[in-house]
Amino acid sequence: MRIRTDAEWCSQLGGAFPDIALADLRGLLLRGLRFALASYRVTDNDLEDFVQDGLAKIMQELPSYRGEARFTTWAQKVCVRIALTELRRRRWQDVSLDDLVANTEMTDFTPAVLTDSSADPGNVAPAQMMIATVQRIIAEELTERQRTAMMAIMQGGMPLQEVAERMGTNRNALYKLLHDGRQRLQRRMMKEGLTPQELLSMFDQG
Repeated sequence: MRIRTDAEWCSQLGGAFPDIALADLRGLLLRGLRFALASYRVTDNDLEDFVQDGLAKIMQELPSYRGEARFTTWAQKVCVRIALTELRRRRWQDVSLDDLVANTEMTDFTPAVLTDSSADPGNVAPAQMMIATVQRIIAEELTERQRTAMMAIMQGGMPLQEVAERMGTNRNALYKLLHDGRQRLQRRMMKEGLTPQELLSMFDQG
């Protein structure tokens, strides 16, 4: 494989006969991706698919390359980003959003004071009351979609993009849904005399 400058990569890939440059870039991306994903369980076929998708994306975005990084570095980043996105998608593809939310409860965030047998009894009752209050506020203040999104993302750990697709919406709309939900919770908590700082301090105890 011949050494190319950034300008040569761009001109040859964007030219009438890009096959040689594409073949050379494919080899570079394959080697780089094998190293970048060394800690993941991926097959050679996976790597080939990621590289092919990466090449398609690189060719699509070639006009936007501005030379702020070496061309090969930029191309590798594009390819790695595509691979990691696909691996995250695979992780959640067999997980039902309904099952995830149904199996995620407030007990996942139980304060240490409620599990410590040596904890001061005077601290246990307030913690129990606070958990019950938060559960009630969530049930009363949030819409079903807000509860689903918050439980899936904040407690279930599902990526925001994955939740957006499962809920038939987009990232921006989901951001607004979560923001509105947090605002409603905050207003209700303040109304009931429960500040976010008090809640956090309760979970730090023990």
